[in-house]
Amino acid sequence: MTKPQLTLILGGAASGKSTFAENICFQQGKPKVYIATAQAFDDEMREKISNHRSQRGPDWLTIEAPLDVVSALSNCTSGQIVLLDCATLWLSNLLLADQDIATASDAFLAALVTCPAIVIVVSNEVGNGIVPDNKLARQFRNAQGQLNQLLAAQANLVIQVTAGLPQTLKNEAIILK
Repeated sequence: MTKPQLTLILGGAASGKSTFAENICFQQGKPKVYIATAQAFDDEMREKISNHRSQRGPDWLTIEAPLDVVSALSNCTSGQIVLLDCATLWLSNLLLADQDIATASDAFLAALVTCPAIVIVVSNEVGNGIVPDNKLARQFRNAQGQLNQLLAAQANLVIQVTAGLPQTLKNEAIILK
């Protein structure tokens, strides 16, 4: 079985990872799907989401999926390129909703395998910071690190973005089509 065309874009907060991922999508010339995991609980986040939508432009089909990325991925087709932004917010949403992280992560990884579209997943690299001082933050850091490792193992291409500069960490030479 051929591996899916999956790209993982990692980076810290405000590293340029989302813009880099969007640029990959623009270059493909395919119908673009944006799976959004963010939730707007305050004015600052509403503004950030609005700015992201404006930056992307009107050519995207946006699917709001703060918890159910599996269903969102199942509705994508082979002619599309999908940007899931981001796995970090999705994982945070699951933790705060007291969901089973292992089961949800397994379902997410399985959905990536069966999704016929090219998929780019954006995720935060959280392993470069200090050890958090509280249980929830440590639980999140550990879960995010584990999810990133599983995504990287499954991905054909893994790119770390720092200060807007991409560095390829893994490339299995599958050309995006």
